Amino acid sequence: MTFIVTDTGFAADDWTAGFEGSNVLELASDANLNGVALDGVELVRVNFPSFADGRGFTLARQLRLKGYQGRLRAFGHVIADQYAMARRSGFDEVELSDELAARQPEDQWLARANWKDHSYQARLRGSTAAR
Repeated sequence: MTFIVTDTGFAADDWTAGFEGSNVLELASDANLNGVALDGVELVRVNFPSFADGRGFTLARQLRLKGYQGRLRAFGHVIADQYAMARRSGFDEVELSDELAARQPEDQWLARANWKDHSYQARLRGSTAAR
């Protein structure tokens, strides 16, 4: 079973359309977005081959800046400590394998679910909440 992490915790994957077809785009962490067509794409999955590989965060930000408003999902080796960065960069959710969910249970992800608070931007402004 695959778990989906959102700001409310773990949930079963509700994407039932499969990952093949023109409505799903899967990107490697080293993908180049030049010339990538997003018309009709409902789900973009960005692979994180290692928790130390942060290029997926840049891809998420670039997709949002290009105007992509659909569902954006990180999958692969994303850890709970990276959840706030994933959300800030534009991801809607993180896809976890059973193995990773067992190693990092829901409470570890929920501890980072309030991702808008305690950002460095908020600290620079002298408040605790991001605006």
